[in-house]
Amino acid sequence: MFSTIDWLAVIIIGIGATALLDAWALLLSKFGINSLNFCLVGRWLCLMRYGKFKHLAISKTAAQPNECAIGWFSHYFIGVIFALIFILLLPNHWLTAPSLMPALLFGVLTVVIPFFVMQPALGLGIAAAKTSKPITARIKSTLSHAVFGVGLYLSALALSLF
Repeated sequence: MFSTIDWLAVIIIGIGATALLDAWALLLSKFGINSLNFCLVGRWLCLMRYGKFKHLAISKTAAQPNECAIGWFSHYFIGVIFALIFILLLPNHWLTAPSLMPALLFGVLTVVIPFFVMQPALGLGIAAAKTSKPITARIKSTLSHAVFGVGLYLSALALSLF
């Protein structure tokens, strides 16, 4: 099955979708709405080598060497992995004739990872329950993952034109 995967398409679509997500976060930041600090994700990943997978508050743990580079790389790597999973779940013809709804639905479904893995591990609780505005955080995460789904579609659409 993996031998039939167009790996270049997976990488381009994953990076494109993640880049659109980052453009969305940049736009939100212009209105004072901050997104996840990927340096903290890098810190979390760095601390795993010491067996520390869950934190009370990752922002209060000691900074780690290269945490920002590791966090940003992992952000894009995860985007490519999500693109791979998405493409594996779809019929082969989706890459040649992409449609929005499957990509949008998949993007929204990927929010389970931050809700049930990342946020609890970083000390924010399940689905941001320990944040000052959990409902706002949930909406923001869900919308961001929807944008990622739109990015999957737009990246595949652009790729299909070549």
